[in-house]
Amino acid sequence: MEIKKIEDKELEKARHSLAHILAKALMQLYPETKLTIGPAIEDGFYYDIDLDHSITSDEYDKIEKKMKEILNKGEDFTKKVVSKKEALELFKDNPYKVELINEFPENEEISIYYTGDDFFDLCRGPHVESSKKLQNYGFKIHSVNGAYWRGNEKNKMLQRVYVWAFKTKKELADYIALLEEAKKRDNRKLGKELKLFMISPEGPGFPFYLPNGMIVRNALIDFWREIHREAGYKEIMTPIMLNKHLWEISGHWDHYKENMYLSEIDDDVYAIKPMNCPGGVLVYKNEPHSYRDLPLRLGELGLVHRYEKSGELGGLLRVRSFTQDDAHIFMMPNQIKDEIKGVISLIDKVYKIFGFEYHVELSTRPENSMGSDEDWELATNGLINALNELNIDYIVNEGDGAFYGPKIDFHLKDALGRTWQCGTIQLDFQLPQRFELEYVGEDGEKHRPIMIHRVIYGSLDRFMAMLIENFAGAFPLWLAPEQVRVLSLTERNNEYAKSIKDQLFNMGFRVESDLRNEKIGYKIREALSMKVPYLIIVGDEEEKTNTISIRGRGYENKSGLNLSDFIIRLQNEIKTKKI
Repeated sequence: MEIKKIEDKELEKARHSLAHILAKALMQLYPETKLTIGPAIEDGFYYDIDLDHSITSDEYDKIEKKMKEILNKGEDFTKKVVSKKEALELFKDNPYKVELINEFPENEEISIYYTGDDFFDLCRGPHVESSKKLQNYGFKIHSVNGAYWRGNEKNKMLQRVYVWAFKTKKELADYIALLEEAKKRDNRKLGKELKLFMISPEGPGFPFYLPNGMIVRNALIDFWREIHREAGYKEIMTPIMLNKHLWEISGHWDHYKENMYLSEIDDDVYAIKPMNCPGGVLVYKNEPHSYRDLPLRLGELGLVHRYEKSGELGGLLRVRSFTQDDAHIFMMPNQIKDEIKGVISLIDKVYKIFGFEYHVELSTRPENSMGSDEDWELATNGLINALNELNIDYIVNEGDGAFYGPKIDFHLKDALGRTWQCGTIQLDFQLPQRFELEYVGEDGEKHRPIMIHRVIYGSLDRFMAMLIENFAGAFPLWLAPEQVRVLSLTERNNEYAKSIKDQLFNMGFRVESDLRNEKIGYKIREALSMKVPYLIIVGDEEEKTNTISIRGRGYENKSGLNLSDFIIRLQNEIKTKKI
């Protein structure tokens, strides 16, 4: 059932009010400061300032202390409406505020907010009534970075003071602890330590997959192919570069050109694909279809490229080249609801395998869209009807759909409680029209199919990053690059250890051995640092009794096991994809 998106307006108001407290504190400590803007953001607020003195981390405590002194006075936030002329006079010594004021229409209301009697700032508000309401809030300055005025690199570089802010000091402490845990799980850190992937200076944003990373990636691909084959999908592959004319027809040239990489071939412009959908459309159009062929489900693991600014890149989470696990379903209008329900069921099945909870969001028509009102209404109702019939709660994001159709997004919750947008279902009436797609109906006449765009992983690369961080690099057995490592207690046990390794290898397990003349504790620590799920340890006793000892995750230690019984356990864990 529909749930309107709820935002914590009170928290946002409090954070914006705290930004004024920070500004007042900075003005008292550094009177030469020129204030610019200070908005609330997801985890607190920031304020951009022009100050010749560079604020260092050693000064954070001093600034926070001054903020607390101001809060303890319990001053009121008071709004005053002024004319444009009055505003320009009040801020005549601050060129940034003057620039903002000059952009106001002559008759538009201009408001300033006083904090106490001795500080005021240009602001639309709203604010809390009094700083007394902020005295129990937890806040902490965590960084000061450079930021160009209004984001334009041609303007002066300012200092951006970032502050975390939460309703209580406990919430702040919990958030800082969460960030510390997230640092340990960062896909960039673990990707390097576990030898999964690398990013080279010669290709910023273009990931290189190392042997361990390829094992994880291929396991995800094998699973994807397995479930899609069972669900009636046929796999295709489309070219990585296609003519500009194709992207003009699809609408991407007008709506997405700034994110596309272009090249010239035979005096004609080509684009490296940022999306797989136009290629999938050409595959459909390659041969005639009748109603008996529909629904036609075409899946593709397609490599796409999109230009992202260098400052937005981060490990596998934000890259410039990535693989989308796309599928495009071509269908008749009376098949829409059942196909959407089928996709939702498939997505649910996949996420349960990984142990993820998720919530659903419905995004409606954006301002920058194409197509008729009637088509958008049909498409949106098609998604809503499927969600309602499955009795799925969903949040509505007004105006956040794709330019060619509304969409359902799936947001996964990880082990740290963070959410990640992965799966999406988009219903599209536009591309079939723009490409003049057809099928012959039961009546012998030509009709226009409807198209679904959908992904489950979303970006295979981003999904891998999410898995790395969710599992802290300790992948479940079926995904682990190295599933078992055999350790010999002494050199005289090497042959026995090698025979066990060979048996496991011949049965298809990803197994390595450590036969070095090192202390067993050192070998164990090294294996655990690589997040190997199971260690087999063999010494004189194991060799004598033809058994093994194992060490598993969760401090599991067992001895006197038969190798055959352990193999059955491994096989069951892999078959059931145990988490």
